Amino acid sequence: MNKNTIIAIIIAIGLIGLGLYIKNNRNQTSNDTINKVSTEVTNVNNVSVVDGKQIIEINAKGGYTPRKSFAKSGIPTILRFNTKGTFDCSSSVRIPSMNISKILPQSGVTDIDLGTQKTGTLNGSCGMGMYPFEIEFQ
Repeated sequence: MNKNTIIAIIIAIGLIGLGLYIKNNRNQTSNDTINKVSTEVTNVNNVSVVDGKQIIEINAKGGYTPRKSFAKSGIPTILRFNTKGTFDCSSSVRIPSMNISKILPQSGVTDIDLGTQKTGTLNGSCGMGMYPFEIEFQ
């Protein structure tokens, strides 16, 4: 075997190895994303019913957690924001479809009466529109 053939084989092996590394890394990233989304959806325990009213609790600090909530349509609903040392734009909440704009305290609890919602998705965000959240009424 001459020198050029050996160099070509080494380069080919290197490229194959690099391709396998990239493919494996992409699959791992996809799996991490799927696991994260699944955890966020399955661990959503932020909705409760107290005295006939549905309460949806969302934490506001550096965005909204959870970003997506699932609630029942057709029952009176309170959207409760919890803040604890919130100094960013998530302390300003907007729900354009309901003409709601509210400034949250830096720390505390703020309730917003949403009334009785129909089936569908209610979208909200911070005052700047950087941090969205949504509530799917089923």
